[in-house]
Amino acid sequence: MVTTPTPDLVTLAASAASEGRAQSFASATSDLERLEMELLLLAIYRHHGFDFRAYAPASLHRRIRRHMGNAHINTITALTELILHEPAALQRLLHDLSVNVTAMFRDPSFFAEFRQTVVPLLRTYPTVRIWHAGCSTGEEVYAMSILLEEEGLSERCRIYATDMDSTVLDHARQGIFPLARMKEYTSNYFLGGGKRSLSDYYIAKYDGALFAPRLAKNVLFTQHNLAMDRSFSEFNVIVCRNVLIYFDRTLKDHALSLFSDSLATLGVLCLGRKESLRFTAFESDFTALSARERIYRRNR
Repeated sequence: MVTTPTPDLVTLAASAASEGRAQSFASATSDLERLEMELLLLAIYRHHGFDFRAYAPASLHRRIRRHMGNAHINTITALTELILHEPAALQRLLHDLSVNVTAMFRDPSFFAEFRQTVVPLLRTYPTVRIWHAGCSTGEEVYAMSILLEEEGLSERCRIYATDMDSTVLDHARQGIFPLARMKEYTSNYFLGGGKRSLSDYYIAKYDGALFAPRLAKNVLFTQHNLAMDRSFSEFNVIVCRNVLIYFDRTLKDHALSLFSDSLATLGVLCLGRKESLRFTAFESDFTALSARERIYRRNR
């Protein structure tokens, strides 16, 4: 957390003008609301160290408005005052701003392609380091752990699962997911090349499915903010699926630069179906192992 004194709204307004970092919120209803949005994002950054100023404005505005409705807050200015003076209010807002839409074996064709294309490469390494960036509540992390176990790679692999939201990381560490979604997840599992039965990996308890603790044995869940934090290690594989679509061009390039710097020689980068390296500064640095599934290998 940034330890500078709490700024007031007048100071924030002057700072916003001097930094020249104001965002354009086309979906805001008035010039005043756009100014309020700029001050809110600057307050979060200056006082708490979380930078949302380069997130896609329309999506961010919707999430903030939904949060205000749920919290019965009438104006963005009132929300700004609240997050400046109540740490718990910031945590609630961060949770609502985080992208927490996920599923186990989501886009199963990706996992089938990963087994066929990436797993043979991983077999050539004595140890494998995987960074799962933006892991949310952890469903895809456990899916990857299951895949690695079935391919005989779990003992040599270490997964670093990161998200900026500490609340979803706490959920991910528990390894408990809604029992009602197991039918969907089982279908995804088989379509993704599953070799056993998904029920082999969890026990049903009340309304939840508790996944085997061994699946998280080589997983480290920790906070990391793609907008603010630097690389923290070197990885053979980086998985960041369906996160960059919420970033503007500048922040997307920043994240891709971070991933490029964090990949080992000939490392593999996995993006979401609606994301791509095309028309970015990094396109020539990678070769597509699967253009359809957005799996790329660094050229050097």
